[in-house]
Amino acid sequence: MATCVERSKPRTARFNVDPSLFANPATIYNFVEYSRAFGCTNSGERDDLWLKMKEEARRDVEQEPVLGSYYVSAILAHDSLESALATHLGYRLATTSLPGPSLAAVFLAVFLEDRSIGVKVREDLKAIKERDPACVSYVQIMLNFKGFLAIQSHRAAHRLWTLGRVPLALVIQNRVSEVFTVDIHPGAQVGKGVLLDHATGTVIGETAVIGDNVSILHNVTLGGTGKVDGDRHPKIGDGVLVGAGTHVLGNIKIGSGAKIGAGSIVLKEVPERTTAVGNPARLLCGRDKPIKLTNVPSFTMDHTSFVSQWSDYVI
Repeated sequence: MATCVERSKPRTARFNVDPSLFANPATIYNFVEYSRAFGCTNSGERDDLWLKMKEEARRDVEQEPVLGSYYVSAILAHDSLESALATHLGYRLATTSLPGPSLAAVFLAVFLEDRSIGVKVREDLKAIKERDPACVSYVQIMLNFKGFLAIQSHRAAHRLWTLGRVPLALVIQNRVSEVFTVDIHPGAQVGKGVLLDHATGTVIGETAVIGDNVSILHNVTLGGTGKVDGDRHPKIGDGVLVGAGTHVLGNIKIGSGAKIGAGSIVLKEVPERTTAVGNPARLLCGRDKPIKLTNVPSFTMDHTSFVSQWSDYVI
């Protein structure tokens, strides 16, 4: 990891790196050189997750040599997860007028400036590996899981948004929407350990807040009702599971540990550890006396197991 120096500079000063430094692909792949460009030094901390990902990449190349060049440029040529992720996002979101090296430089600048993003990235990787039965390795998440890539792009866009770099944040949002079919406003706040499973059609509004260890399936909207301005989007507590095709609308709270059934439309608050299903969504055991579920399927289990146990709790 790197420890930044020259603390007297403004917070945004470290973003002012000449994009021409990255015209040569060999440079963008070298995290150490880029760290020096930002006035940072490598502290030599061990990153076990990143070492594991490089081991996975080597095994994949041994199995499929045709992937050799791709894996070298995406994983094996990098000295850190931040460098690899920034480069991969940059080239996935690039256009002819917005080249990959320039976008990669922006992403890595953000990741270096705000080290908390790196922590969240690693928690997201672990959460996906644990919860998604389709996941075979961390490397596959990094390279192929568009929900993961959309969330990490959003983390960078959100940081830029909070620094007042609104045009760039909105451009990243737009490119993520076009490439990954996931539309997350850069103003939204997203916790760590988040799983966007499949992710296609996910829409998250500007004032939405998502807690830690949340699982959201595809075609989910966390949106407004269209009747109010300002703070108008849902607040999702820790450990919530939101089923596919669900729409949660308005500035309402979904309590920690709650479950929202697939296809539901939620317009009112859902208490903690309560299941809501239907259109409009209803709480189990009635609206006035929602049951506090203590033995519901865990949000960490795979989706097949969750669905198989769902009927035990629906009245």
